[in-house]
Amino acid sequence: MTPYIRLAELGLTLPEPPTPIANFVTHAESGRLIFLSGQGPLRADGTLCTGKVGEDVTVEQAYEHARLTGLNLLAVMHAAAGDLGRIVRVVKLLGFVNATPTFSDHPKVVNGCSDLFANVFDRIGGHARSAIGVGSLPGNITVEIEAVVEIAA
Repeated sequence: MTPYIRLAELGLTLPEPPTPIANFVTHAESGRLIFLSGQGPLRADGTLCTGKVGEDVTVEQAYEHARLTGLNLLAVMHAAAGDLGRIVRVVKLLGFVNATPTFSDHPKVVNGCSDLFANVFDRIGGHARSAIGVGSLPGNITVEIEAVVEIAA
């Protein structure tokens, strides 16, 4: 089953890849690796999910924001690889959570993206990962996640 069929089964469609907000590119290739720049929870209407997790955003809400961020990463992946079917491995995710100093469930938040990748890519979606709490993120977004994927030769 293709990643596109899995997305459709989840009721999801790929958005247009988000435009960088500063002086960087959405991805860079080196050999068979594609390094995806950090993406945030950008909705289809162009608005961002904002707030501080543990204060005005719940873990459940932030999980959904991370899932949305994963969808935006998939859009960049599609643009970079030309076809999600060329992805042979999700190598690593690095997730940042805009959280209060006492918040400690960062992994539960970033699972929103990890779970999406597992659903879309099946066994090749398993990856190494770090989930880090930070004091702020650009535009006060709740999460930012970057990824490294391997493509077929």
